[in-house]
Amino acid sequence: MSRILVIDDEKSIRNTLREILQYEKYEVDDAGDGPNGLRLLETNRYNAILCDIKMPQMDGIEVLEKIIQKSDIPVIMISGHGTIDTAVEAIKKGAFDYIAKPLDLNRLLITIRNALEKSKLVDEAKFLKNKINGVHEMIGASEEILKVKDLIARVAPTDARVLITGESGTGKELVARWLHALSNRSEQPFIEVNCAAIPSELIESNLFGHEKGSFTSAIRQKKGDFELATGGTLFLDEIGDMSLSAQAKVLRALQENKITRVGGEKEIPVDVRVIAATNKNIKEEIENKNFREDLYHRLSVILIDVPPLSKRLDDIPLLTKQFIAEICEHQGKAPLTVMEEAFEELMQIKWTGNIRELRNVVERLVILCDGKITREDVRKYSMSLY
Repeated sequence: MSRILVIDDEKSIRNTLREILQYEKYEVDDAGDGPNGLRLLETNRYNAILCDIKMPQMDGIEVLEKIIQKSDIPVIMISGHGTIDTAVEAIKKGAFDYIAKPLDLNRLLITIRNALEKSKLVDEAKFLKNKINGVHEMIGASEEILKVKDLIARVAPTDARVLITGESGTGKELVARWLHALSNRSEQPFIEVNCAAIPSELIESNLFGHEKGSFTSAIRQKKGDFELATGGTLFLDEIGDMSLSAQAKVLRALQENKITRVGGEKEIPVDVRVIAATNKNIKEEIENKNFREDLYHRLSVILIDVPPLSKRLDDIPLLTKQFIAEICEHQGKAPLTVMEEAFEELMQIKWTGNIRELRNVVERLVILCDGKITREDVRKYSMSLY
């Protein structure tokens, strides 16, 4: 169902538009001024926006400019005080269309349908681009994974920070990549930092860069990941393993949108969307004084918990078929047939390593089986998993 945001300072107009649009089976949110409308945009996914021009605090043209800077959602401007010049200015600033009050119902609905069609085409273009660029699809139709997909669709177009939690091997990195791929930053860099793999003494240099001579091996100036990701997304994987000193600097960067290189004094502005992930219980880490509570609150504007495979067993046949297709294509091998009994056997296994472990077993089956995969094959080649 398409979701529409109405921004207008007149409550009667908002109520009227809500009734009309809900009758047409659209979901509707509304805001009485520009700042509140922009706040709703930070945490919600909209397919179109209706925005009044004459409003207190922030006029509609200013609201339009801020929306256009961060998203490609079609914005339809409405006004009872407009002129031809106003309409032309709105279109030049990036508005999808301009409608004068009193609103003509037929024209309004046609314009909204056209705007939604544009939004759909933009989403499809992004999807095809992501497919070409090799961002793997999130496979699954279970209730748990559908909730994750819906949350990604709502959150991705915003700049809200996201903390992804879940066991090892559940696909947290894939969630992060989809958040970037479906965002308005998708044309810009996606920089991944594995906080657990970088020694604590080097993590700050990696994140913030360093100046020449700032330490023994600093033979030249180096930009850090915050700078390299400017305009795009910085993915901090395994953030629960980051040192407390690095956490303090990350917190400052998030608060001020500025960083300072190691050994430097100059403040460098950065425009980065930060997505973090961890397989640790962060609240326990906070209690044990291993993780800063203020950083947790900065990172967790949106929380996405990726379910373990044990909670989405119905997705195992879909995942298995997808893995077989990918592995066979990569190895130049004819696709194998999987017997129903084999799927049943796979669904009985306790997947402590989650999807990563399932893929490894499927690859083993593809290599060692000929033509088809049976129950006995699963038992034979996954005995160590019982």
